[in-house]
Amino acid sequence: MDGALNQNGHHPRADPSPLSDPSPKDPAPAEDAESEPRPGRVRKPIGWSTIIIAALVAVSAALVWRRDGTDGVLDILTHDLSLFGGILPRVLAGCLLGAFISEILPHEKVSRSLGPQSGLKGLLIGTAFGAILPGGPFTAYPVASALLAVGADFGATIAMVVSWTLIGYGRAVAWEIPIMGTDFTLWRIVISLPLPVLAGGLGRFVYVRLYPKRDSDEEAN
Repeated sequence: MDGALNQNGHHPRADPSPLSDPSPKDPAPAEDAESEPRPGRVRKPIGWSTIIIAALVAVSAALVWRRDGTDGVLDILTHDLSLFGGILPRVLAGCLLGAFISEILPHEKVSRSLGPQSGLKGLLIGTAFGAILPGGPFTAYPVASALLAVGADFGATIAMVVSWTLIGYGRAVAWEIPIMGTDFTLWRIVISLPLPVLAGGLGRFVYVRLYPKRDSDEEAN
């Protein structure tokens, strides 16, 4: 009966179970940590390389001024500004390419394939990627920077850059085969094949021992 009382003298519908009511103060379930984007590398706008280059520029400008006077310095400065204006669009395009790649590439897959725990497979993948990567330095170095930002380690990235430098098929097809011949190009590529893997393995070995704390932090992320 609806009017019946329970053993405590209360209506059975008047005392709902507290477990059935959701508490508005309960925190929302935390999102999976793997779904969160990996923070990129924080880079200082002015580093040692910038300071060294600025010092060399200042010394060179002083030497040119002493030898050729103000006209010599202005002539070099005008020529360099013209050169800078010509390469600036390519530098901008390369930086944008690297930024887009770092957003498009899946961080987990890159870290698994090219990260510190990828072993020899990561070095081989980096070598193969560098060998087929087209374009010049305005493409290769932004792509390498993007790979570092999304989880690739120093070893795989070094293998990619060395492979792009030594094996890059674009230069071989466009320049080396027409000028040096097919036999020379093929033997040069075969002899160069182990070098990116060796350089990447050495880079990984040195990096882990120079920056053990930073490497462990990257593995934790």
